[in-house]
Amino acid sequence: MAIGSLSEIVIDCPDPMALAQFYAAIIGGEITRADVDWVTLTGETPIKLAFQLAPDHVPPIWPDPANPQQFHLDIRVPDLTKGESQVLALGATKHPHQPGDGDGFIVFLDPAGHPFCLVD
Repeated sequence: MAIGSLSEIVIDCPDPMALAQFYAAIIGGEITRADVDWVTLTGETPIKLAFQLAPDHVPPIWPDPANPQQFHLDIRVPDLTKGESQVLALGATKHPHQPGDGDGFIVFLDPAGHPFCLVD
């Protein structure tokens, strides 16, 4: 029997509101809490994304094992090509390292430097 259930995933970043708005534009949802150092994005699933102020945040340098990614989000989209152009327009960067190129996913970096993937 489980001790508890997953409530939210918290991502450290230098600008919680900006990163929450970035992900809200991709996966939908609404900002349900907004403080100077914490912003919560609530969507259609029971798991929330929260963004915590980390003034000294150092983004991962993936796939460098000396600065590992620590986590990443996989975001399913109906059309990878369209999804790519949309996240790039929001401020994402396509990562130069694309493992399994053409294997149904594309790796990007969010505006704070965290890797995330669009998957079909």
